[in-house]
Amino acid sequence: MVLLQPDPFLNELTSMFERSTEKGSVWVTLKRSSLKSKVKRNKMTTAGEAIEYRCLIRATDGKKTISTSVGAKDHQRFQASYATILKAHMTALKKRERKDKKKSAEGDKKEGGVKKPKRV
Repeated sequence: MVLLQPDPFLNELTSMFERSTEKGSVWVTLKRSSLKSKVKRNKMTTAGEAIEYRCLIRATDGKKTISTSVGAKDHQRFQASYATILKAHMTALKKRERKDKKKSAEGDKKEGGVKKPKRV
């Protein structure tokens, strides 16, 4: 696993998505982490020191694994870039089937005005 800076991570993530366009998948996981061992965290808490938590992001296509760590300061910028990449490469998803509002309103009238709870 390779720990990259956020910008090279996003570039590599883009190339992972492009390689897996025809066949394959990319898995991305996000996790809160302090990047310190459990023993060090326990010592810091007993000493009263503040622990800085970061967001650990990992991506893999089954063959190659990359990761990065993003702090609170860079989170907004990283999240905007990450969202742009996801929107650009999630083209194979199926559109959600939506019921017409008119059909659901007519169904409510036929049932005597009793509305059923909607499932989300």
